Amino acid sequence: MDLPELEAFLRRAGEDIEGEDGAWELTVDGVRLACITDERFDRMRLIAPIVGEEDLTDEHRKAVLEANFHTALDARYATSDGVLYAAFLHPLSSLVADELESGLGQVISLVDTFGTTYSGGSVVFGLPNFGPERGDLN
Repeated sequence: MDLPELEAFLRRAGEDIEGEDGAWELTVDGVRLACITDERFDRMRLIAPIVGEEDLTDEHRKAVLEANFHTALDARYATSDGVLYAAFLHPLSSLVADELESGLGQVISLVDTFGTTYSGGSVVFGLPNFGPERGDLN
């Protein structure tokens, strides 16, 4: 995907879009998010702020780490500059519309389900019978 294709997708998907040249802000399903690209490093990311780190409890921190492994899917919870974000990262050149649509939906879902199910969608992925308590990892 190139930047004109990405921008066209975002304009179709959201509203109140602002920005240009690979950096946009928009609102999708009531969630304000940003799309940031770096063509030189072939990367893009969709990010949506959720809460300030000072408002995170230990339970939240544990839940987002577990969600990143089991329920967040291709999106992730991440922190930067004192803010917890939902984020979807992908190489720009190999990104296709279906992946972008899925990643966008997952980011919105992570924002919407923070504090409850911490889910990027309906799929749950994990290794229920694998772990250090079973002697499988050293």
